[in-house]
Amino acid sequence: MFTGIVTDLGEIRSLERRGDTRARIGTGYDTRTIEIGASIACDGVCLTVVALGEDWFEVDFSAETRSKTNLGRWAPGLRVNLERALKVGDELGGHIVSGHVDGVAEVVRVEDEGDSTRVTFRAPEALAKFIAPKGSVALNGTSLTVNEVEGRDFGVNFIPHTKEVTTWGEIAPGDAVNLEVDTLARYVARLAEAG
Repeated sequence: MFTGIVTDLGEIRSLERRGDTRARIGTGYDTRTIEIGASIACDGVCLTVVALGEDWFEVDFSAETRSKTNLGRWAPGLRVNLERALKVGDELGGHIVSGHVDGVAEVVRVEDEGDSTRVTFRAPEALAKFIAPKGSVALNGTSLTVNEVEGRDFGVNFIPHTKEVTTWGEIAPGDAVNLEVDTLARYVARLAEAG
């Protein structure tokens, strides 16, 4: 489990495609405190650490993960949002995030508003019903509050701090981002369907 509060900016150092894909990710984390088998959210995708070095860790991801996320677009030099898994007693500063991405949203508009940036995203049709004004979403692993919703489109504001400590300062129209809808919204919708 995660909170959607990004704690490091990693960089894809290498990708090795075989049956699955192995990614080496440079990190500012003290890798001596990371265990093989630990979970780290990488752009919001919960991935398992399979190898460690002094300033890097490696993860494997499958074709299924590539098909459901934006990880298939990863390339050396790309920066990614990182968050280590919650520990008992950690502050819950965002919202409960599982790291199980539901789909990929598209950036349709980016507009500066004062020092902040308003971004409009388009959700996949099947996920749009789970997104509500003033509700939570995780986008590329970042816990965010939804401003408004119009059909499949929804807007989010990024303050300067968020743009500085995450990859959101680099966003552009056409970008594909990992979308995880709020767990509570998913269960409420399921209960409503059950009657």
